[in-house]
Amino acid sequence: MLEAKQLHQHYGSSHTLRGISFNVKRGECLALLGRNGVGKTTLLKCLMGVLPVSEGEVVFSGQTINKLAPHQRAKAGMAYVPQGREIFARLTVEENLLMGMASLPSARAKVIKSEMYELFPVLKEMLHRRGGDLSGGQQQQLAIARALLAEPKVIIFDEPTEGIQPSIIKDIARVIKLLRERGDMGIILCEQYFDFAKELADQFIVLSRGEVVASGAQRSMDSEDVKRHLAV
Repeated sequence: MLEAKQLHQHYGSSHTLRGISFNVKRGECLALLGRNGVGKTTLLKCLMGVLPVSEGEVVFSGQTINKLAPHQRAKAGMAYVPQGREIFARLTVEENLLMGMASLPSARAKVIKSEMYELFPVLKEMLHRRGGDLSGGQQQQLAIARALLAEPKVIIFDEPTEGIQPSIIKDIARVIKLLRERGDMGIILCEQYFDFAKELADQFIVLSRGEVVASGAQRSMDSEDVKRHLAV
């Protein structure tokens, strides 16, 4: 579904990404691991077109999409749940959810799927509350539901457990596991919480100083080489 081919990115004189390659298949969860400041969020923004790549290709559904703007990538079937959630604080929960369907044909962009309320019951209870009035965990659930309403082929999560209470972390893990088992989308999970990522991943890559220093199947995530690059 999504492939990165030798991606490089520069920010001023800094070489922030160095030849990163990986692919995500339909029905697979790829965990992106690494300490703070190693380039994880920069990589995700390059995949979504928020930041340009200096060299290399981003390939989605067999097509190179380097020149597509973020909204065009969203319309093509890529969804992004950013770090910090970035919901619309002054809009209601319902309005935030409707914004998630902005890239769909107008006839399908007016009705929120009942599945969202089954996945996140709290959203139905707070449908007419402003997004800014929700707790951090509830806002994270709203951000995920908003992304899913775009009917993506690939969904990208940037540290979805950051600052979230344990009970909601379990709810988020349940939803990601359900999405993976459903098998109709690829998932990229950028995460510092190792146990959370290990529970959900099929494959993983570890970044350090902007390059991939370890990768493999989920069963090898516990290796000392991987842990060495994650230890603070």
